[in-house]
Amino acid sequence: MKIAIAGNPNSGKTTLFNALTGLNQFVGNWPGVTVEKKEGKLKKKKNVHIMDLPGIYSLSPYSLEEIIARDYLVNERPDVIINIIDGTNLERSLYLTTQLAELGIPMVIAVNMMDSVDKAGDKLDTKKLSEQLGYPVVGISALKKRNIQQLIKETLKAGEDKGSVPVMKFNSVAEEAITGIKEIVGSKADGINDRWLAVKFFERDEKVSDTYKLNKSEAEAVEKYIKKCEEKLDDTSESIIANERYKYAAKVASSSFVKKDKGALTVTDKIDKVVTNRFLALPIFVVVMFIVYFVSVTTVGAIVTDWTNEVLFAELIAPGVEDWLVSINTADWLTGLIVDGIIGGVGAVLGFVPQMFVLFLFLAFLEACGYMARIAFILDRLFRKFGLSGKSFIPMLIGTGCSVPGIMASRTIENERDRKMTIITSIFMPCGAKLPIIALIAGALFNEAWWVAPSAYFMGIAAVIISGIILKKTKPFAGDPSPFVMELPAYRWPTVGNVLKSMWERGWSFIKKAGTVVLLSSIFIWFTSSFGIIEGKFTMVEDLSDGFLSKIGTALAWIFKPLGFGEWRLTVATIMGLVAKENVVSTIGILYGFAEVSESGEEIWELLAASYTQIAAYSYLAFNLLCAPCFAAIGATKREMNSGKWTWFAVGYQTVFAYAVALIIYQIGTLISTGAFGLWTVIAFIVLGLMLYLLFRPQPKRSLTGERITA
Repeated sequence: MKIAIAGNPNSGKTTLFNALTGLNQFVGNWPGVTVEKKEGKLKKKKNVHIMDLPGIYSLSPYSLEEIIARDYLVNERPDVIINIIDGTNLERSLYLTTQLAELGIPMVIAVNMMDSVDKAGDKLDTKKLSEQLGYPVVGISALKKRNIQQLIKETLKAGEDKGSVPVMKFNSVAEEAITGIKEIVGSKADGINDRWLAVKFFERDEKVSDTYKLNKSEAEAVEKYIKKCEEKLDDTSESIIANERYKYAAKVASSSFVKKDKGALTVTDKIDKVVTNRFLALPIFVVVMFIVYFVSVTTVGAIVTDWTNEVLFAELIAPGVEDWLVSINTADWLTGLIVDGIIGGVGAVLGFVPQMFVLFLFLAFLEACGYMARIAFILDRLFRKFGLSGKSFIPMLIGTGCSVPGIMASRTIENERDRKMTIITSIFMPCGAKLPIIALIAGALFNEAWWVAPSAYFMGIAAVIISGIILKKTKPFAGDPSPFVMELPAYRWPTVGNVLKSMWERGWSFIKKAGTVVLLSSIFIWFTSSFGIIEGKFTMVEDLSDGFLSKIGTALAWIFKPLGFGEWRLTVATIMGLVAKENVVSTIGILYGFAEVSESGEEIWELLAASYTQIAAYSYLAFNLLCAPCFAAIGATKREMNSGKWTWFAVGYQTVFAYAVALIIYQIGTLISTGAFGLWTVIAFIVLGLMLYLLFRPQPKRSLTGERITA
């Protein structure tokens, strides 16, 4: 048996899916969280397959989510549909119900969030609702797993009975037209409901008309029915059907739902009056994200990370393993590989896991409670002033865990120009893999300065805005931003389980990467840095500067010298960051001897701090945050762009932009702090001037036909 879960965004579909299947899946609270179909099996019923469809408001194919959902329901035809609706927003949810009913597939209505309905003192009569709709109705709480067994029972029964399916009737004029159209197109149905097909032709659904071709006489006859109805009702066919659905939904909702305090402000309304206020929204957002990064990187997270790095790895694990290896007479090269290579590299990355878990805990809480959706809404107001859409920020929010799903989430943006620009700019937001770089720079080179970690986040947002403005003023990206319509879900206190699950999933993916990609990279770095050719012989070197890696790094270091870190070790770390951003810290850990302590007793991070100025360190941070992402993200860019040329453009733009920002930071920062002035200082001012010109130059003018006439 095949069961499909269909409903509006934020109605609790994914939570219900997890409750039914036991599968672990990310539960968020913004549109687009379930971009692709997710499938599982019903607990204790392995022959019952459940499909979690994307959140949709209708079956009209206006968005990617609606196309995915409709194609599955029409072409795969599940045995039964669970239509999950939000009990706190009944009338709006029923609009989709009327469309699902027309598919002719047995259906069970799951009224979710009944705990919220009861808490508000409202009354929802599920028995009366069932009588009105003609379908079984079960009141549930997916979050608290209330009445889930009853829902399963009704769903299996509906799927096995295969009885007749009730549908709503439109007004007599529309019904006359639909009946006439059904007689014409019924032969084309081929396994799908002929009434649904007739309604779609009546609405002039382009996707349906392209799929189910009519000959000229049939098309003319259908159009005649439509025009006759439109003339009688003085409206377009699509609006006629939509109005009928809304009237029906309002009638059903009013007869089965009674609100305790009509017109009274809900808790969500009261909170939104403050956090989405025209003047307060942005300052509140800045404060919230500042606290998130400050606590994660500088205070609570840093305390545990310091202990992990300085005690667990530096004093316990590394010396303990080394002593054990020496006691069993292990070869020097193998001891070096394990202690300096694997522990030094992987340990340097794993040392920052506590900070990452604290950050992911905060982000999971903000997503689950509903505030992240407000951030997209708030930033839409800001982005639109610069020709961007708030819809672009949703992939960026997802990308704070990992850039790859963030890039993939851009497929929900219909406008191709905006989608490409979102893919190019979304990597500027600090992903989880970049957090160790932020923590390393903030801790080792800025002595846990309070402003470094939050500034990295806001640097990412600034880079998105600046790039958006620059790219929007070029021909390939010119045009108005995509319209952005989104639902702001009600604020809900998240469950501890969901928050911890989200935190663990993000953190565990990072740990797995440390145990695979970072491990292999660490072995490669150790071998190439520890071996070289001395006096014509291949041998293990005592001084890393004699190794193969040193030669490669030294040959490339001149590229980064104007940025303040033209030294072979940091050069190699930056290049290894292309494989995985975690490699930046692991490479530094190996090449600076993370597993060792100097004779004077200084920790390696202190030695690192003594080698670079803070301006050079911040330049290094900026470059690694903004430059081209890891290979996995570049691969995701290629898949979503579906073009090698556009992929290379994205990587090239990101790298050049990062280089320009780092150059300006280091050269002008050095001029201000030390008064040093040279050729690269002049070049930095020229680059800054060019960026300002690209930012503030006028938009290209266009003729009425849309052709550009001046640049």
